[in-house]
Amino acid sequence: MSTETTDASPSPPSSRDDRPDPPLVAVGAVAVLAVVAWAALGKRSFDRVSTTALGWVLSNFAWLFVIAADVFLVLCVVIALSRFGRIRLGADDDRPEFGNLAWIAMMFSAGMGIGLMFYGVGEPLQHFVAPPPGSGVSPDSPGAARTALEYSFFHWTLHPWAIYGMAGLALAYAGFRKGRGNRLSSVFVPLLGEERADGWPGRIIDLLAVFATVFGTATSLGLGALQVAKGLNITTGVKDSTSVELVVIGALSAAFVLSAFSGLHKGVKWLSTLNIALAACLMLFVFLLGPTVFILNAVPAATGSYLHNLVTLATRTGAFTDSAWLGAWTVFYWAWWLSWAPFVGTFIARISHGRTIREFLIGVLLVPSGATIVWFCVMGGSALRLDMTGAADMAGTVAEGAEASLFALLDTLPLATLVSWIAMLLVMTYFITSADSASLVMGSLTSRGALHPRNWLVVTWGVLMAAVAAVLLVAGGLKSLQSATILVALPFVLVMLALCWSLLTELRADPGAGPARHHALHGLRDALRTMVGEAMTEQGPVRHPRLRRVAESARERGDGDDGRSS
Repeated sequence: MSTETTDASPSPPSSRDDRPDPPLVAVGAVAVLAVVAWAALGKRSFDRVSTTALGWVLSNFAWLFVIAADVFLVLCVVIALSRFGRIRLGADDDRPEFGNLAWIAMMFSAGMGIGLMFYGVGEPLQHFVAPPPGSGVSPDSPGAARTALEYSFFHWTLHPWAIYGMAGLALAYAGFRKGRGNRLSSVFVPLLGEERADGWPGRIIDLLAVFATVFGTATSLGLGALQVAKGLNITTGVKDSTSVELVVIGALSAAFVLSAFSGLHKGVKWLSTLNIALAACLMLFVFLLGPTVFILNAVPAATGSYLHNLVTLATRTGAFTDSAWLGAWTVFYWAWWLSWAPFVGTFIARISHGRTIREFLIGVLLVPSGATIVWFCVMGGSALRLDMTGAADMAGTVAEGAEASLFALLDTLPLATLVSWIAMLLVMTYFITSADSASLVMGSLTSRGALHPRNWLVVTWGVLMAAVAAVLLVAGGLKSLQSATILVALPFVLVMLALCWSLLTELRADPGAGPARHHALHGLRDALRTMVGEAMTEQGPVRHPRLRRVAESARERGDGDDGRSS
Protein backbone atom coordinates (compact mmCIF):
# COMPACT_ATOMS: atom_id res chain seq x y z
CA MET A 1 0.00 0.00 0.00
CA SER A 2 1.17 3.53 -0.80
CA THR A 3 1.99 5.74 2.15
CA GLU A 4 1.93 9.04 0.29
CA THR A 5 1.26 12.02 2.53
CA THR A 6 1.36 14.85 0.04
CA ASP A 7 -2.34 14.41 -0.67
CA ALA A 8 -3.27 14.14 2.97
CA SER A 9 -1.76 17.22 4.48
CA PRO A 10 -3.00 18.44 7.84
CA SER A 11 -5.32 21.38 8.07
CA PRO A 12 -3.74 24.78 7.41
CA PRO A 13 -2.52 26.62 10.46
CA SER A 14 -4.79 29.17 12.03
CA SER A 15 -1.97 31.70 12.16
CA ARG A 16 -2.23 32.61 8.47
CA ASP A 17 -1.48 36.17 7.52
CA ASP A 18 -4.75 37.97 8.26
CA ARG A 19 -3.95 41.15 6.35
CA PRO A 20 -6.66 42.22 3.86
CA ASP A 21 -6.04 41.99 0.13
CA PRO A 22 -6.30 45.73 -0.75
CA PRO A 23 -7.21 45.41 -4.47
CA LEU A 24 -9.88 42.81 -3.73
CA VAL A 25 -11.35 44.83 -0.87
CA ALA A 26 -11.33 48.04 -2.91
CA VAL A 27 -12.95 46.58 -6.03
CA GLY A 28 -15.57 44.68 -4.03
CA ALA A 29 -16.51 47.59 -1.75
CA VAL A 30 -16.69 50.10 -4.61
CA ALA A 31 -18.88 47.80 -6.70
CA VAL A 32 -21.31 47.17 -3.81
CA LEU A 33 -21.40 50.89 -2.96
CA ALA A 34 -22.15 51.70 -6.60
CA VAL A 35 -25.18 49.38 -6.54
CA VAL A 36 -26.33 50.91 -3.23
CA ALA A 37 -25.99 54.45 -4.58
CA TRP A 38 -27.77 53.59 -7.82
CA ALA A 39 -30.69 51.92 -6.05
CA ALA A 40 -30.98 54.80 -3.54
CA LEU A 41 -30.62 57.74 -5.94
CA GLY A 42 -31.97 56.33 -9.18
CA LYS A 43 -34.85 54.19 -8.00
CA ARG A 44 -36.77 54.28 -11.29
CA SER A 45 -33.82 53.50 -13.54
CA PHE A 46 -32.61 50.78 -11.16
CA ASP A 47 -36.04 49.16 -11.12
CA ARG A 48 -36.36 49.39 -14.91
CA VAL A 49 -32.93 47.94 -15.62
CA SER A 50 -33.21 45.17 -13.02
CA THR A 51 -36.68 44.19 -14.29
CA THR A 52 -35.46 44.04 -17.90
CA ALA A 53 -32.35 42.09 -16.95
CA LEU A 54 -34.37 39.65 -14.85
CA GLY A 55 -36.74 38.98 -17.74
CA TRP A 56 -33.78 38.31 -20.04
CA VAL A 57 -32.19 35.91 -17.56
CA LEU A 58 -35.41 33.98 -16.97
CA SER A 59 -36.11 33.74 -20.70
CA ASN A 60 -32.63 32.52 -21.61
CA PHE A 61 -31.05 30.88 -18.56
CA ALA A 62 -33.76 29.34 -16.38
CA TRP A 63 -32.67 25.97 -17.79
CA LEU A 64 -29.11 26.57 -16.56
CA PHE A 65 -30.21 27.03 -12.94
CA VAL A 66 -32.44 23.94 -13.13
CA ILE A 67 -29.80 21.68 -14.72
CA ALA A 68 -27.03 22.96 -12.43
CA ALA A 69 -29.05 22.18 -9.29
CA ASP A 70 -29.72 18.67 -10.61
CA VAL A 71 -26.02 18.19 -11.40
CA PHE A 72 -25.06 19.10 -7.83
CA LEU A 73 -27.54 16.60 -6.36
CA VAL A 74 -26.47 13.77 -8.70
CA LEU A 75 -22.78 14.47 -7.98
CA CYS A 76 -23.37 14.36 -4.22
CA VAL A 77 -25.01 10.95 -4.47
CA VAL A 78 -22.49 9.52 -6.95
CA ILE A 79 -19.43 10.75 -5.02
CA ALA A 80 -20.83 9.50 -1.71
CA LEU A 81 -21.44 6.00 -3.11
CA SER A 82 -18.23 5.79 -5.15
CA ARG A 83 -14.69 4.91 -4.08
CA PHE A 84 -14.12 8.65 -3.46
CA GLY A 85 -16.37 8.33 -0.43
CA ARG A 86 -13.48 6.68 1.46
CA ILE A 87 -11.27 9.77 1.23
CA ARG A 88 -10.84 11.56 4.56
CA LEU A 89 -11.11 15.34 4.84
CA GLY A 90 -7.70 15.63 6.44
CA ALA A 91 -4.74 13.30 6.86
CA ASP A 92 -5.45 9.59 6.49
CA ASP A 93 -5.13 9.06 10.25
CA ASP A 94 -7.23 12.10 11.25
CA ARG A 95 -10.50 11.53 13.06
CA PRO A 96 -13.59 13.80 13.27
CA GLU A 97 -13.00 16.97 15.24
CA PHE A 98 -16.58 16.87 16.59
CA GLY A 99 -18.64 13.93 17.78
CA ASN A 100 -21.68 12.84 15.78
CA LEU A 101 -24.22 14.50 18.09
CA ALA A 102 -22.40 17.84 18.14
CA TRP A 103 -21.86 17.70 14.38
CA ILE A 104 -25.53 16.92 13.71
CA ALA A 105 -26.62 19.71 16.07
CA MET A 106 -24.45 22.26 14.24
CA MET A 107 -25.67 20.95 10.89
CA PHE A 108 -29.23 21.37 12.11
CA SER A 109 -28.48 24.96 13.13
CA ALA A 110 -27.17 25.68 9.64
CA GLY A 111 -30.39 24.25 8.20
CA MET A 112 -32.57 26.65 10.19
CA GLY A 113 -32.68 30.38 9.63
CA ILE A 114 -34.61 33.47 8.67
CA GLY A 115 -35.78 31.80 5.46
CA LEU A 116 -37.58 28.98 7.26
CA MET A 117 -39.17 31.43 9.67
CA PHE A 118 -40.37 33.54 6.73
CA TYR A 119 -41.50 30.78 4.36
CA GLY A 120 -42.25 27.91 6.77
CA VAL A 121 -45.95 28.85 6.86
CA GLY A 122 -46.14 31.31 3.97
CA GLU A 123 -44.94 29.12 1.11
CA PRO A 124 -47.29 26.15 1.67
CA LEU A 125 -50.22 28.55 2.01
CA GLN A 126 -49.33 30.38 -1.20
CA HIS A 127 -49.09 27.11 -3.17
CA PHE A 128 -52.35 25.98 -1.52
CA VAL A 129 -54.23 29.09 -2.67
CA ALA A 130 -52.56 29.26 -6.10
CA PRO A 131 -51.16 25.82 -7.05
CA PRO A 132 -48.06 25.77 -9.30
CA PRO A 133 -48.82 25.77 -13.03
CA GLY A 134 -49.12 22.27 -14.44
CA SER A 135 -49.75 20.64 -11.06
CA GLY A 136 -53.32 19.73 -12.10
CA VAL A 137 -54.89 20.32 -8.66
CA SER A 138 -57.69 22.66 -7.65
CA PRO A 139 -56.97 25.54 -5.26
CA ASP A 140 -57.94 25.11 -1.58
CA SER A 141 -58.31 21.33 -1.95
CA PRO A 142 -56.62 18.39 -0.17
CA GLY A 143 -54.67 17.77 -3.38
CA ALA A 144 -53.48 21.37 -3.32
CA ALA A 145 -52.35 20.91 0.30
CA ARG A 146 -50.29 17.86 -0.62
CA THR A 147 -48.79 19.66 -3.63
CA ALA A 148 -48.00 22.68 -1.46
CA LEU A 149 -45.90 20.58 0.91
CA GLU A 150 -44.31 18.76 -2.04
CA TYR A 151 -43.03 21.98 -3.58
CA SER A 152 -41.92 23.31 -0.20
CA PHE A 153 -39.81 20.18 0.32
CA PHE A 154 -38.48 20.44 -3.23
CA HIS A 155 -37.34 24.03 -2.70
CA TRP A 156 -35.85 23.53 0.76
CA THR A 157 -34.39 20.02 1.18
CA LEU A 158 -32.20 17.88 -1.09
CA HIS A 159 -31.37 20.33 -3.88
CA PRO A 160 -30.26 23.28 -1.72
CA TRP A 161 -28.23 21.03 0.56
CA ALA A 162 -26.59 19.41 -2.47
CA ILE A 163 -25.47 22.90 -3.53
CA TYR A 164 -24.10 23.57 -0.05
CA GLY A 165 -22.62 20.08 0.09
CA MET A 166 -20.55 20.47 -3.09
CA ALA A 167 -19.27 23.89 -2.01
CA GLY A 168 -18.47 22.62 1.49
CA LEU A 169 -16.81 19.44 0.22
CA ALA A 170 -14.57 21.36 -2.19
CA LEU A 171 -13.55 23.84 0.52
CA ALA A 172 -12.94 21.12 3.12
CA TYR A 173 -10.93 19.02 0.67
CA ALA A 174 -8.75 21.96 -0.43
CA GLY A 175 -8.26 23.17 3.14
CA PHE A 176 -7.93 20.01 5.19
CA ARG A 177 -6.71 17.46 2.64
CA LYS A 178 -4.49 19.72 0.53
CA GLY A 179 -3.54 22.29 3.18
CA ARG A 180 -4.48 25.35 1.09
CA GLY A 181 -6.07 28.61 2.16
CA ASN A 182 -9.62 29.10 3.36
CA ARG A 183 -10.96 30.75 0.21
CA LEU A 184 -12.92 29.61 -2.82
CA SER A 185 -10.09 30.23 -5.28
CA SER A 186 -7.96 27.59 -3.53
CA VAL A 187 -10.32 24.94 -4.92
CA PHE A 188 -9.38 25.91 -8.50
CA VAL A 189 -5.66 25.12 -8.30
CA PRO A 190 -6.08 21.96 -10.48
CA LEU A 191 -7.68 24.04 -13.25
CA LEU A 192 -5.76 27.33 -12.97
CA GLY A 193 -2.46 26.30 -11.43
CA GLU A 194 -1.22 27.57 -8.07
CA GLU A 195 0.20 30.83 -9.43
CA ARG A 196 -2.96 31.89 -11.27
CA ALA A 197 -5.21 30.76 -8.42
CA ASP A 198 -3.26 33.15 -6.17
CA GLY A 199 -3.32 35.88 -8.84
CA TRP A 200 -6.09 37.86 -10.47
CA PRO A 201 -8.00 34.87 -11.92
CA GLY A 202 -8.34 33.57 -8.35
CA ARG A 203 -9.22 37.04 -7.08
CA ILE A 204 -12.04 37.28 -9.63
CA ILE A 205 -13.47 33.98 -8.34
CA ASP A 206 -13.28 35.26 -4.75
CA LEU A 207 -14.85 38.53 -5.83
CA LEU A 208 -17.81 36.72 -7.43
CA ALA A 209 -18.17 34.74 -4.20
CA VAL A 210 -18.22 38.00 -2.22
CA PHE A 211 -20.89 39.52 -4.48
CA ALA A 212 -23.00 36.37 -4.26
CA THR A 213 -22.72 36.32 -0.46
CA VAL A 214 -23.50 40.05 -0.12
CA PHE A 215 -26.70 39.89 -2.14
CA GLY A 216 -27.79 36.43 -0.96
CA THR A 217 -27.42 37.37 2.70
CA ALA A 218 -28.95 40.80 2.07
CA THR A 219 -32.04 38.96 0.81
CA SER A 220 -32.23 37.01 4.06
CA LEU A 221 -31.76 40.17 6.13
CA GLY A 222 -34.45 41.92 4.11
CA LEU A 223 -36.87 39.04 4.73
CA GLY A 224 -36.06 39.21 8.43
CA ALA A 225 -36.80 42.94 8.52
CA LEU A 226 -40.12 42.40 6.72
CA GLN A 227 -41.14 39.72 9.21
CA VAL A 228 -40.13 41.65 12.35
CA ALA A 229 -41.99 44.74 11.09
CA LYS A 230 -45.11 42.65 10.42
CA GLY A 231 -44.84 41.03 13.85
CA LEU A 232 -44.61 44.43 15.53
CA ASN A 233 -47.68 45.52 13.61
CA ILE A 234 -49.71 42.49 14.72
CA THR A 235 -48.59 42.41 18.35
CA THR A 236 -48.24 46.13 19.18
CA GLY A 237 -50.20 47.92 16.48
CA VAL A 238 -47.15 49.75 15.10
CA LYS A 239 -47.90 50.60 11.48
CA ASP A 240 -46.03 48.34 9.08
CA SER A 241 -44.05 50.62 6.75
CA THR A 242 -40.74 50.90 4.95
CA SER A 243 -39.54 53.26 7.67
CA VAL A 244 -40.13 50.64 10.36
CA GLU A 245 -38.31 48.04 8.25
CA LEU A 246 -35.30 50.37 7.90
CA VAL A 247 -35.29 51.03 11.65
CA VAL A 248 -35.29 47.26 12.26
CA ILE A 249 -32.34 46.79 9.87
CA GLY A 250 -30.46 49.66 11.54
CA ALA A 251 -31.02 48.39 15.08
CA LEU A 252 -30.10 44.79 14.33
CA SER A 253 -27.06 45.89 12.30
CA ALA A 254 -25.89 47.93 15.30
CA ALA A 255 -26.18 44.79 17.44
CA PHE A 256 -24.11 42.89 14.88
CA VAL A 257 -21.41 45.61 14.82
CA LEU A 258 -21.23 45.54 18.63
CA SER A 259 -20.81 41.76 18.49
CA ALA A 260 -18.06 41.94 15.87
CA PHE A 261 -16.08 44.72 17.58
CA SER A 262 -16.31 42.98 20.94
CA GLY A 263 -14.94 39.80 19.45
CA LEU A 264 -17.83 37.91 21.00
CA HIS A 265 -17.70 34.89 18.72
CA LYS A 266 -18.44 32.80 21.79
CA GLY A 267 -21.46 35.03 22.29
CA VAL A 268 -22.56 34.42 18.70
CA LYS A 269 -22.06 30.69 19.28
CA TRP A 270 -24.27 31.02 22.35
CA LEU A 271 -26.86 32.86 20.25
CA SER A 272 -26.77 30.06 17.68
CA THR A 273 -27.46 27.51 20.41
CA LEU A 274 -30.29 29.72 21.68
CA ASN A 275 -31.70 29.82 18.14
CA ILE A 276 -31.87 26.04 17.98
CA ALA A 277 -33.53 25.80 21.38
CA LEU A 278 -36.10 28.52 20.59
CA ALA A 279 -36.91 27.06 17.15
CA ALA A 280 -37.33 23.57 18.64
CA CYS A 281 -39.58 24.93 21.41
CA LEU A 282 -41.66 26.92 18.91
CA MET A 283 -42.11 23.87 16.69
CA LEU A 284 -42.95 21.62 19.67
CA PHE A 285 -45.49 24.20 20.90
CA VAL A 286 -47.28 24.23 17.54
CA PHE A 287 -47.05 20.44 17.25
CA LEU A 288 -48.63 19.78 20.65
CA LEU A 289 -51.31 22.48 20.54
CA GLY A 290 -52.01 22.27 16.82
CA PRO A 291 -53.41 19.39 14.69
CA THR A 292 -50.98 16.78 16.04
CA VAL A 293 -52.48 13.70 14.37
CA PHE A 294 -52.66 15.44 11.00
CA ILE A 295 -48.99 16.44 11.28
CA LEU A 296 -47.98 12.85 12.07
CA ASN A 297 -49.92 11.67 9.01
CA ALA A 298 -48.53 14.45 6.81
CA VAL A 299 -44.84 13.68 7.38
CA PRO A 300 -44.75 10.26 5.63
CA ALA A 301 -47.51 11.08 3.12
CA ALA A 302 -45.99 14.35 1.89
CA THR A 303 -42.44 12.97 1.96
CA GLY A 304 -43.42 9.95 -0.12
CA SER A 305 -45.24 12.14 -2.62
CA TYR A 306 -42.23 14.43 -2.90
CA LEU A 307 -39.79 11.57 -3.52
CA HIS A 308 -42.17 9.95 -6.01
CA ASN A 309 -42.38 13.16 -8.09
CA LEU A 310 -38.79 14.32 -7.54
CA VAL A 311 -37.59 13.74 -11.13
CA THR A 312 -40.57 15.61 -12.58
CA LEU A 313 -40.14 18.51 -10.17
CA ALA A 314 -36.38 18.68 -10.72
CA THR A 315 -36.58 18.85 -14.52
CA ARG A 316 -39.35 21.41 -14.88
CA THR A 317 -38.24 24.49 -16.83
CA GLY A 318 -40.08 27.35 -18.50
CA ALA A 319 -40.65 25.36 -21.70
CA PHE A 320 -44.14 24.15 -20.74
CA THR A 321 -44.88 26.18 -17.60
CA ASP A 322 -45.17 29.83 -16.66
CA SER A 323 -41.62 31.27 -16.62
CA ALA A 324 -42.77 34.10 -14.34
CA TRP A 325 -43.84 31.56 -11.70
CA LEU A 326 -40.57 29.70 -12.13
CA GLY A 327 -38.62 32.92 -11.61
CA ALA A 328 -40.58 33.84 -8.50
CA TRP A 329 -40.10 30.40 -6.94
CA THR A 330 -37.76 27.66 -8.20
CA VAL A 331 -35.16 29.77 -10.05
CA PHE A 332 -35.17 32.34 -7.24
CA TYR A 333 -34.54 29.60 -4.69
CA TRP A 334 -31.75 27.99 -6.71
CA ALA A 335 -30.13 31.42 -7.12
CA TRP A 336 -30.55 32.12 -3.40
CA TRP A 337 -28.93 28.83 -2.41
CA LEU A 338 -26.09 29.39 -4.89
CA SER A 339 -25.44 32.83 -3.42
CA TRP A 340 -25.33 31.30 0.08
CA ALA A 341 -23.01 28.46 -1.00
CA PRO A 342 -19.71 30.20 -0.05
CA PHE A 343 -21.13 31.14 3.37
CA VAL A 344 -22.80 27.84 4.32
CA GLY A 345 -20.13 25.81 2.51
CA THR A 346 -17.41 27.43 4.61
CA PHE A 347 -19.37 26.74 7.80
CA ILE A 348 -20.00 23.07 7.16
CA ALA A 349 -16.44 22.61 5.88
CA ARG A 350 -14.99 23.98 9.12
CA ILE A 351 -16.97 21.60 11.32
CA SER A 352 -16.24 18.51 9.19
CA HIS A 353 -12.48 18.10 9.59
CA GLY A 354 -11.54 14.44 9.87
CA ARG A 355 -14.72 12.97 8.40
CA THR A 356 -14.79 10.84 5.29
CA ILE A 357 -16.41 12.26 2.17
CA ARG A 358 -19.16 9.64 2.46
CA GLU A 359 -19.97 10.66 6.04
CA PHE A 360 -19.88 14.33 5.06
CA LEU A 361 -22.22 14.09 2.06
CA ILE A 362 -24.73 11.74 3.67
CA GLY A 363 -24.89 13.95 6.76
CA VAL A 364 -25.19 17.19 4.78
CA LEU A 365 -27.93 15.83 2.53
CA LEU A 366 -30.06 13.95 5.05
CA VAL A 367 -29.80 15.69 8.45
CA PRO A 368 -30.87 19.25 7.51
CA SER A 369 -33.34 17.93 4.92
CA GLY A 370 -35.02 15.76 7.55
CA ALA A 371 -35.24 18.66 9.99
CA THR A 372 -36.69 20.90 7.27
CA ILE A 373 -39.37 18.35 6.34
CA VAL A 374 -40.49 18.17 9.96
CA TRP A 375 -40.52 21.99 10.21
CA PHE A 376 -42.73 22.42 7.13
CA CYS A 377 -45.11 19.65 8.17
CA VAL A 378 -45.52 21.14 11.65
CA MET A 379 -45.71 24.83 10.74
CA GLY A 380 -47.09 24.80 7.20
CA GLY A 381 -49.13 21.62 7.71
CA SER A 382 -50.86 23.13 10.76
CA ALA A 383 -51.85 26.21 8.77
CA LEU A 384 -53.18 24.08 5.91
CA ARG A 385 -55.22 21.91 8.28
CA LEU A 386 -56.73 24.92 10.07
CA ASP A 387 -57.87 26.34 6.73
CA MET A 388 -59.24 23.06 5.33
CA THR A 389 -61.28 22.41 8.48
CA GLY A 390 -62.58 25.98 8.63
CA ALA A 391 -61.03 26.57 12.07
CA ALA A 392 -59.25 29.68 10.75
CA ASP A 393 -59.06 31.62 7.49
CA MET A 394 -55.36 31.04 6.90
CA ALA A 395 -55.69 31.42 3.14
CA GLY A 396 -56.89 34.97 3.69
CA THR A 397 -53.46 35.94 5.05
CA VAL A 398 -51.77 35.21 1.71
CA ALA A 399 -52.74 38.63 0.39
CA GLU A 400 -50.78 40.24 3.25
CA GLY A 401 -47.58 38.45 2.25
CA ALA A 402 -45.64 35.44 3.50
CA GLU A 403 -44.33 37.46 6.46
CA ALA A 404 -47.84 37.64 7.97
CA SER A 405 -48.61 33.91 7.77
CA LEU A 406 -46.50 32.80 10.75
CA PHE A 407 -48.12 35.30 13.11
CA ALA A 408 -51.59 34.42 11.78
CA LEU A 409 -50.91 30.79 12.68
CA LEU A 410 -49.61 31.66 16.17
CA ASP A 411 -52.68 33.86 16.71
CA THR A 412 -54.89 30.74 16.57
CA LEU A 413 -53.03 29.12 19.48
CA PRO A 414 -52.96 29.86 23.23
CA LEU A 415 -50.47 32.48 24.51
CA ALA A 416 -50.47 34.03 21.03
CA THR A 417 -48.87 37.35 22.03
CA LEU A 418 -46.06 35.76 24.05
CA VAL A 419 -45.27 33.20 21.36
CA SER A 420 -45.30 35.92 18.67
CA TRP A 421 -42.71 37.88 20.65
CA ILE A 422 -40.59 34.73 20.92
CA ALA A 423 -40.87 34.25 17.15
CA MET A 424 -39.74 37.85 16.56
CA LEU A 425 -36.83 37.36 18.96
CA LEU A 426 -35.87 34.26 17.03
CA VAL A 427 -35.86 36.16 13.72
CA MET A 428 -33.75 38.94 15.32
CA THR A 429 -31.13 36.55 16.65
CA TYR A 430 -30.99 34.81 13.28
CA PHE A 431 -30.44 38.24 11.69
CA ILE A 432 -27.47 38.95 13.98
CA THR A 433 -25.82 35.53 13.69
CA SER A 434 -26.35 35.39 9.90
CA ALA A 435 -24.82 38.84 9.43
CA ASP A 436 -21.90 37.97 11.70
CA SER A 437 -21.12 34.65 10.02
CA ALA A 438 -21.55 35.90 6.45
CA SER A 439 -19.39 38.96 7.15
CA LEU A 440 -16.69 36.72 8.63
CA VAL A 441 -16.70 34.63 5.44
CA MET A 442 -16.45 37.75 3.24
CA GLY A 443 -13.65 39.07 5.43
CA SER A 444 -11.83 35.75 4.98
CA LEU A 445 -12.34 35.78 1.20
CA THR A 446 -10.84 39.29 0.98
CA SER A 447 -7.93 38.51 3.36
CA ARG A 448 -6.22 35.72 1.41
CA GLY A 449 -8.24 33.08 3.23
CA ALA A 450 -7.36 34.20 6.77
CA LEU A 451 -9.28 32.29 9.44
CA HIS A 452 -9.42 35.40 11.63
CA PRO A 453 -9.82 38.50 9.41
CA ARG A 454 -9.55 41.99 10.90
CA ASN A 455 -12.60 43.18 12.83
CA TRP A 456 -12.89 46.43 10.87
CA LEU A 457 -13.07 44.49 7.59
CA VAL A 458 -15.73 42.13 8.93
CA VAL A 459 -17.77 45.10 10.15
CA THR A 460 -17.35 46.89 6.82
CA TRP A 461 -18.79 43.98 4.90
CA GLY A 462 -21.62 43.60 7.41
CA VAL A 463 -22.58 47.27 7.09
CA LEU A 464 -22.45 47.09 3.28
CA MET A 465 -24.63 43.98 3.38
CA ALA A 466 -27.21 45.71 5.59
CA ALA A 467 -27.12 48.75 3.27
CA VAL A 468 -27.87 46.52 0.28
CA ALA A 469 -30.83 44.99 2.14
CA ALA A 470 -32.13 48.47 3.04
CA VAL A 471 -31.92 49.99 -0.45
CA LEU A 472 -33.45 46.92 -2.10
CA LEU A 473 -36.39 47.09 0.32
CA VAL A 474 -36.85 50.78 -0.51
CA ALA A 475 -36.46 50.14 -4.24
CA GLY A 476 -39.11 47.44 -4.47
CA GLY A 477 -39.41 45.21 -1.44
CA LEU A 478 -39.40 41.44 -1.85
CA LYS A 479 -39.47 41.65 -5.66
CA SER A 480 -36.22 43.64 -5.75
CA LEU A 481 -34.57 41.25 -3.30
CA GLN A 482 -35.47 38.31 -5.52
CA SER A 483 -34.36 40.05 -8.74
CA ALA A 484 -30.96 41.06 -7.34
CA THR A 485 -30.33 37.53 -6.04
CA ILE A 486 -31.03 35.89 -9.41
CA LEU A 487 -28.95 38.41 -11.39
CA VAL A 488 -25.90 38.07 -9.14
CA ALA A 489 -26.14 34.27 -9.01
CA LEU A 490 -26.05 33.88 -12.83
CA PRO A 491 -22.24 34.18 -13.20
CA PHE A 492 -21.71 32.34 -9.93
CA VAL A 493 -23.53 29.23 -11.18
CA LEU A 494 -20.72 28.86 -13.74
CA VAL A 495 -18.16 29.18 -10.94
CA MET A 496 -19.91 26.41 -9.01
CA LEU A 497 -19.98 24.07 -12.02
CA ALA A 498 -16.25 24.70 -12.59
CA LEU A 499 -15.70 24.02 -8.88
CA CYS A 500 -17.24 20.55 -9.29
CA TRP A 501 -14.98 19.81 -12.26
CA SER A 502 -11.90 20.93 -10.34
CA LEU A 503 -12.84 18.83 -7.31
CA LEU A 504 -13.41 15.69 -9.40
CA THR A 505 -10.03 16.21 -11.10
CA GLU A 506 -8.27 16.03 -7.73
CA LEU A 507 -10.39 13.21 -6.31
CA ARG A 508 -9.48 10.94 -9.23
CA ALA A 509 -5.78 11.27 -8.37
CA ASP A 510 -6.17 10.91 -4.60
CA PRO A 511 -4.57 7.69 -3.30
CA GLY A 512 -7.02 7.67 -0.39
CA ALA A 513 -9.78 6.60 -2.78
CA GLY A 514 -8.07 3.27 -3.41
CA PRO A 515 -7.47 1.72 -6.85
CA ALA A 516 -10.03 2.16 -9.59
CA ARG A 517 -12.06 -0.93 -10.38
CA HIS A 518 -10.67 -3.05 -13.22
CA HIS A 519 -13.13 -2.39 -16.01
CA ALA A 520 -14.23 -5.31 -18.16
CA LEU A 521 -13.26 -3.48 -21.35
CA HIS A 522 -9.74 -3.05 -20.02
CA GLY A 523 -9.49 -6.82 -19.56
CA LEU A 524 -10.78 -7.43 -23.10
CA ARG A 525 -8.23 -4.99 -24.51
CA ASP A 526 -5.37 -6.63 -22.61
CA ALA A 527 -6.45 -10.09 -23.78
CA LEU A 528 -6.57 -8.89 -27.41
CA ARG A 529 -3.09 -7.40 -27.12
CA THR A 530 -1.77 -10.64 -25.64
CA MET A 531 -3.25 -12.75 -28.44
CA VAL A 532 -1.91 -10.41 -31.13
CA GLY A 533 1.51 -10.46 -29.49
CA GLU A 534 1.54 -14.25 -29.40
CA ALA A 535 0.41 -14.45 -33.03
CA MET A 536 3.21 -12.10 -34.01
CA THR A 537 5.86 -14.19 -32.28
CA GLU A 538 4.60 -17.40 -33.88
CA GLN A 539 3.86 -16.23 -37.46
CA GLY A 540 6.30 -13.40 -37.99
CA PRO A 541 5.77 -9.66 -38.34
CA VAL A 542 2.26 -8.26 -38.69
CA ARG A 543 1.89 -6.17 -41.83
CA HIS A 544 -1.36 -4.25 -41.15
CA PRO A 545 -0.35 -0.86 -39.66
CA ARG A 546 -3.01 -0.80 -36.95
CA LEU A 547 -2.40 -4.41 -35.89
CA ARG A 548 1.34 -3.79 -36.00
CA ARG A 549 0.94 -0.89 -33.55
CA VAL A 550 -1.11 -3.11 -31.26
CA ALA A 551 1.48 -5.86 -31.50
CA GLU A 552 4.33 -3.47 -30.79
CA SER A 553 2.46 -2.16 -27.78
CA ALA A 554 1.91 -5.70 -26.56
CA ARG A 555 5.60 -6.53 -27.03
CA GLU A 556 6.67 -3.39 -25.11
CA ARG A 557 4.40 -4.36 -22.24
CA GLY A 558 5.76 -7.91 -22.27
CA ASP A 559 2.40 -9.45 -23.23
CA GLY A 560 2.77 -12.90 -24.78
CA ASP A 561 6.48 -13.03 -24.07
CA ASP A 562 7.36 -16.69 -23.65
CA GLY A 563 11.08 -16.18 -23.73
CA ARG A 564 11.53 -16.56 -27.51
CA SER A 565 13.08 -13.83 -29.60
CA SER A 566 10.85 -12.33 -32.24
